[in-house]
Amino acid sequence: MQTATYFFIFLNLSLAVFEEPAVYPLPFLVTSLIEVLCLLVFFGRLTHFAKVTLRNVFWKDTKNICIMVAILLSLTDLVIYGALRIYNVRSIRWSRIVRPIFLINFAESRQIRRAFRSIRNTLPEITYVFLLFMFSLLMFSLMALKLFGERNLQTAEGLPYFKNYLEIVFDLYVLVTTANSPDVMMPAFDFSSWYALFFIAFVIVNTYIFMSLFLAVVYNNYKKHLKVMFGGVNCD
Repeated sequence: MQTATYFFIFLNLSLAVFEEPAVYPLPFLVTSLIEVLCLLVFFGRLTHFAKVTLRNVFWKDTKNICIMVAILLSLTDLVIYGALRIYNVRSIRWSRIVRPIFLINFAESRQIRRAFRSIRNTLPEITYVFLLFMFSLLMFSLMALKLFGERNLQTAEGLPYFKNYLEIVFDLYVLVTTANSPDVMMPAFDFSSWYALFFIAFVIVNTYIFMSLFLAVVYNNYKKHLKVMFGGVNCD
């Protein structure tokens, strides 16, 4: 039963690869039938839990409530999406985001729930570092707007360079990952090589300092919560 449960959970999650927009699209009838089969299996497991568990214990377990709600939401979304397709109305399968609930909340997934709980407990403690990072990003974006916005610079595609504040925030956020480096710097560097100092300072502060600090805080807090959860066992 445990192996069958994991198989249908994997099958349900893998439907995202075959549903529109998909990597390997399959007809809607095929994916919907597979999803209904998975939901029937999940409902059967839930019914089995209800039969072997006291009623007050079953209804007090939030895991069972989450699974029931996820099944109802998935079925409702499937019916609405199918009805809209009949009338050639494009829509989005919003219930896809609830599918990981099945992976987390079944009784067999105790270790996954522990890891998820550790991540959940870690999030509030990294909020301050994230806010500092966002403040730094917004301040550097404002400086970039003042430095480059009035220079009438253009990108290689002929588009205005660093004219819109929100676009600057996005471009510098991508620069933190170095995905657009050095392309995002070149219009300013071609205008004056001294502007390279701005981007060097930005990369040092946000990519090297803040990302390292962010990773350290996440790791230390996650390890701390994991130790508490496993009763003080060394998690190194």
